Amino acid sequence: MFGNRRNGGNNQGMRNMNAQVEGRGNGRNNGGACGPGGYCVCAKCGEKIVHERGVRCTSLKCPKCGNTMVREELLKK
Repeated sequence: MFGNRRNGGNNQGMRNMNAQVEGRGNGRNNGGACGPGGYCVCAKCGEKIVHERGVRCTSLKCPKCGNTMVREELLKK
């Protein structure tokens, strides 16, 4: 695919593909998860619930005010 006549047979396509990946950071939290423990916290009212493994805090709504929950570790930064 990358060494055909279309791009001169010099793997130019592969180089361009790699260049697209460079310069991108690891995203939030350096690309890692916070682990299985901890709490989900409402940034609006401060309600705190135990984090459930495999469920993202951002997929939960605050039981008190309905705002989206976030991971406690992200609020402390």
